[in-house]
Amino acid sequence: MPPATSLTPLGVAALALLAERAMHPYEMYQTLIQRSEDRWVKVRPGSLYHTVDRLAGQELVRAISTEREGNRPERTTYEITEQGSLALSERVAGILGTPINEYPEFPLGLGEAHNLPIETVVQLLRTRVAHLQADRDLIEKGIQDLEARRLPRKYWINAQYIRAIREVELTWLEALIDDLESGVLSWSEEKPH
Repeated sequence: MPPATSLTPLGVAALALLAERAMHPYEMYQTLIQRSEDRWVKVRPGSLYHTVDRLAGQELVRAISTEREGNRPERTTYEITEQGSLALSERVAGILGTPINEYPEFPLGLGEAHNLPIETVVQLLRTRVAHLQADRDLIEKGIQDLEARRLPRKYWINAQYIRAIREVELTWLEALIDDLESGVLSWSEEKPH
């Protein structure tokens, strides 16, 4: 069995769906989109089919039936194997328990913002705040939709986490903008030697 750490985010999402019940890849894709999981995992139908094929080759999933409806292509339904369940559990445990530096670009931009005029930085940060507010509102709408459909919370606690992260980021950015505009954070200091 390959190490659980070799599971891609899409591989984890696919195994997790199959842990719920057997599905064919297109149904998996539809479920991920319906649950707005495409906001956390990069998913396209072709990449999902490729991932399921790779998981089958690793014996983490197995085909259990193939059906055809009318002129549509055959649809193969898969289920998770015992090895797949173990790999999923190990990978999720690793993700939850071990923080990793994912090298986001925004902290780099902040660290180098002093290379831009303060007015430009403030305007760019205001633009970022507007995007984050729109994103937060979209997440909030998604959460309301999931609650209305009575989807158990355990399937979408990630949306609550992202909403909380957005709130903290918005609060921090608004305070930074205030510091820049009020002069609490000086842009005219001398460069270090």
